[in-house]
Order: sequence, then structure tokens, then C-alpha cells
Amino acid sequence: MSTSSAGHAARSVVRPNSETSRHTALRTFLHTVDGVTIDSVYNPGAVVYDAGSPPSRDLVFVVAHGFTGDVDRPHVRRVAEVFARHGAVVTFSFRGHGASGGRSTVGDREVLDLAAAVEWARGFGHARVVTVGFSMGGSVVLRHAALYGARDEAATDAVVSVSAPARWFYRGTAPMRRVHWLVTRREGRLVSRYGLRTRIHDRDWDPVPLSPVEAVPRIAPRPLLIVHGDQDGYFPVDHPRMLAAAAGDHGELWLEPGMGHAEHAADDELLRRIGRWAATPAG
Repeated sequence: MSTSSAGHAARSVVRPNSETSRHTALRTFLHTVDGVTIDSVYNPGAVVYDAGSPPSRDLVFVVAHGFTGDVDRPHVRRVAEVFARHGAVVTFSFRGHGASGGRSTVGDREVLDLAAAVEWARGFGHARVVTVGFSMGGSVVLRHAALYGARDEAATDAVVSVSAPARWFYRGTAPMRRVHWLVTRREGRLVSRYGLRTRIHDRDWDPVPLSPVEAVPRIAPRPLLIVHGDQDGYFPVDHPRMLAAAAGDHGELWLEPGMGHAEHAADDELLRRIGRWAATPAG
């Protein structure tokens, strides 16, 4: 949903409000190439790491939250705390969410927000950046990896997509019909703004951005992990299977028994497994 689609890669303009070392936590606002301020937090990593998984000083996770999430939501902070046992972590609020500026385009221009966060993460000296996205953020990390090549400072080295859709405009479940009401109806956008702290753009996508399943083949040869619950109430299991089929040999699918949707359904054990996967350069 935007007047101008982020269908091509663009460099991010990163303007931190203050300087820091890689050993100091920092909260600041980044600036995307289209001038949106993005509330962002850098965590250099925990002092105590998970047993059996040595910390990687070279690794930083960039976490892309789901629709109506933001950097201060408890489920986003929990994800960051678990990943911090494996490396540094950057979290941020997508445009239109929390304290970030702009309005949500529900997965289109959000690739520019992620690009700013990835470039900022590299600025701390980390050699490897792994993006981990949930739901809407899961679709964004796929499109971001497809659009930003290996030579770009905003490129990622590996991708984890959790509970993501494979295709746009899906309305096959009751939760997704409610999401479409929030996004497409004026009264829904008011509910989202004042009840969910999420400001949504009021215009349709033009043009329609690259779909997640179209983006996946362009990620190779970078490692890709697709994680999905077999009890996901938003997107049934044909979505992750479509993504895995499009990925071919460079993708890996974890279909999690009993898991629901996105951050709320991803327990600490699953997050630790994702952290260990990311800590291995080949995934």
C-alpha cells in the first residue's frame, strides 16, 4: 500500500543521533532513503551465552517484527533477548509503528526500513548480518534479500523468515480477513491507529511489489531458513511449502508441530535453535 513501490534496491541514509562502541547499547533514530525516521535499538549481546553455542563476535541479528508490533513490545524484546545469547541484535520499529515516522505500507516500502537497519548494524563492525523476520517482517526480509545484492552495504548474509505469507492479498482465514479490514477500510485504519499504535497508509500499492515467493529464488546462494507452524491461524502450510519449493537447494524448511503464528508462538527453544542456525556461516 503505497503511492510508489519499493521495487528496486536503494542505498539507505543512516544518521545516528549519537556515536557508540560495539560494546555499548544504543537507541537512536535512523533515516531511510525516502526520509522516514526509524526507531532502532542496538544490543551488543548478552554477557552469558547459551551453553553449547559459543558467541560469535562477528554476528549480528536484525529482527523485523510483525504487523502492529514495535521495538518496545514485550514479544519483540523477548526475541531480542534470546538472540543476544548468540550475537549482537538490532531491533527497530517499521514505519507507522510505535515511535517511528511515516505510515505502514504493510510490507512494501518497509524494505527501506530494513535496509537502514542492516546498514547500521554493519557499521558496528560485524562481518555477518542475519535478518530474522516474523509474519509481515518475514515477507520483508525475503524481498530485502532479493533486492539488495552482496556488494551493497545493506545486504544480508543469511535470512530467516518465520510465519511469512507466500503470496499477497491472501484472505483465506478469518484472521487475515480482519487484517484486510484494518488495512482497507477507513474505520479499520482508525482502530489500528488508536488501538494498535499502527498508522496505515490509505492508498493501494502501485505498482504491486515483488511477492515473497517471487523473491525467494533471487536470494541464492545465501542461506535461507523458512520456519512455520502447522497450527498457524493466519497462513496455512501451503505458504511455507511454496516458499521452500521456490528456494530449492539453498533453502531449509522447519515445519513446527503445534506452533501458531509469528513471535507470540515462537517459544524460547525455537528461537535458540534459530540462533544456533544463524551462528553457523552455512546455516
